[in-house]
Amino acid sequence: MDISTTVTLNNGVKIPALGLGVFKSGKDTYTAVRAALDAGYRHIDTAMIYENEAQVGKAVKDSRIPREQIFITTKLWTDDMRSRKVPQALETSLKLLDMGYTDLYLIHWPLRDAKENICAYLEMEKLLSHGKTRALGVSNFEPHHLDELAQGAGLLPAVNQIESNPYMPNTSVLEYCARRGIAAEAWSPLARGRVVNEPKLNLLASKYNKTVPQIVIRWHLQRGIIVIPKSIKKERIIENSKVFDFELAEGEMALVSALDINKRSGSHPDEYKY
Repeated sequence: MDISTTVTLNNGVKIPALGLGVFKSGKDTYTAVRAALDAGYRHIDTAMIYENEAQVGKAVKDSRIPREQIFITTKLWTDDMRSRKVPQALETSLKLLDMGYTDLYLIHWPLRDAKENICAYLEMEKLLSHGKTRALGVSNFEPHHLDELAQGAGLLPAVNQIESNPYMPNTSVLEYCARRGIAAEAWSPLARGRVVNEPKLNLLASKYNKTVPQIVIRWHLQRGIIVIPKSIKKERIIENSKVFDFELAEGEMALVSALDINKRSGSHPDEYKY
């Protein structure tokens, strides 16, 4: 396992197991993405609502790394779902990214009306067939959202991107996705930095001569979870990638998982204000 390690999605597309998230990266998005690409990352996760797709696209182009070697995820926002503008939304994202396709297109948050989620996803399936994206998925979907989607969708989502970290592993959703063959991807993998002061994690970090974030990223990877830690600092971006030269023992994995206090960093999908 190294930074080039990939996970094969249920449609055969390969996604790098480690990526860079750019939520709230703002004006630093370009330099963060360039630093990540220089460090060997080949997976960048953005979204329309982050308002930084253009910076991501410019960083990819300026890196001179062939487009086909970089995995780009972007997301469909709820307003475009309600207004039935799914094709237009992706075209806008692709224009900002200055790319002909995205590798993964996700519904960012589920709407409360299951029919709206199905309608949007069916439109996304058309975009997949037209080569505008290589894979489809969802974000922040609970099992009941996925069950509802399955009633009308033609294709099983390839990915479900959810909050997961030591304080809120989201185990029930992860297990559901594993049973269905849906790859799980963790946002807020470090609980927005709250894990750095955890004594048990600091003991593990000392044992392996690593940082707490490196321990937690490794924990995600060993669980088979795709992970997209966010940082705008070059040294931290590089540090987060140095997680392939050690392995947590089974008991240590259990120790990290036992930190679960069901405390979210973000909103619960059933309570999110959209």
